[in-house]
Amino acid sequence: MNRIGKRGKPSRKVRLEDIAERCGVSLSTASRALAGEKGVRAEVRARVAEVAKSLNYAVPTSIAGRKIVLAASGVAMLDYVRNQFTYHVLEGLNARAQALGVEIVTRPIADPRHDIGSLEAALADDDIAGFLFLTLDDEDMLSLTRGFAKPVVLVNGDDPLMRLSSVTPCNRSGARAGAEHLIEFGHRRILFLMRRGRRTIERRFEGWRDALIHHGLDCDADLAVEVDDWLPELAADAIAARIAQRGLDFTAVLTAGDSLAIGAMAGLARAGVRVPQDVSVVGMDDLPQTAFVNPPLTTVHIPMREIGATALDLLLDAVDGFGTPARRLELACHIVERQSVGRAPSEARRDA
Repeated sequence: MNRIGKRGKPSRKVRLEDIAERCGVSLSTASRALAGEKGVRAEVRARVAEVAKSLNYAVPTSIAGRKIVLAASGVAMLDYVRNQFTYHVLEGLNARAQALGVEIVTRPIADPRHDIGSLEAALADDDIAGFLFLTLDDEDMLSLTRGFAKPVVLVNGDDPLMRLSSVTPCNRSGARAGAEHLIEFGHRRILFLMRRGRRTIERRFEGWRDALIHHGLDCDADLAVEVDDWLPELAADAIAARIAQRGLDFTAVLTAGDSLAIGAMAGLARAGVRVPQDVSVVGMDDLPQTAFVNPPLTTVHIPMREIGATALDLLLDAVDGFGTPARRLELACHIVERQSVGRAPSEARRDA
């Protein structure tokens, strides 16, 4: 039975959210402090412990020694081989897991109908605390796991029904920042080069469109150029083909990923178009190789390592039993300026 408070109302059980709020720290920081994990300053740890004691909070068992299943989609595994986005997400996740003493058990998910059995078996394993789904959009899999008795967090993906928590970059505002950067340099005809399919990429498309609409610029369907895969050579072919068919009817290209931006620059070079003197190019992701192409690529930095680390923290919050609703966390992105962006040709002539 609940105790009666001073005003005659039942007092609820003290939650970790109460302690975190009282101490002015995040839920994950309060959790790590009480569990005795690394990465918390001594004065913060002492303050959290003091407040927990004063509120008679029952400290949960430490997560150390437990296991987390990482279910990696075919898209994630392919990206791991081709690019470094997934690699850096996993780097951040594994570093966080090591600091907390948590073991990550990876399970490839190629066919949701076939592979769901291995995940359901993990539900009966007391050592398994929860699940992380990496780059997974498959609705069949999401529908099967929304009712899991153990917590699930989506990494670099989201649940359209908001039944599962998720961590992604802020794809929409990131792409908008890339388009806004080009607009600041006087560009008015900006292509968006993308591979459709994932919700995260659709949000990048929406961000490009947001910026153009805000400035009263054309965002016609013919300005969105689609390719069938993330291979740079397909982007190069698409850009070269457009120029051959329609002429140079644009002054800038924003791409949904750095691999496409590198390909776009190759396609422009094939057509005899200079970057950035004739056409400017902006990518998204800020993969390490973008600093070494010619010219070095201006891009939107995605906090890849932080996505992995934050997803684990969010999952561990749920493992600790917090009764919060599902949350969609979007991490901020920012422009990394290099040499692939210049003034729009008409603006450059006006300045001369």
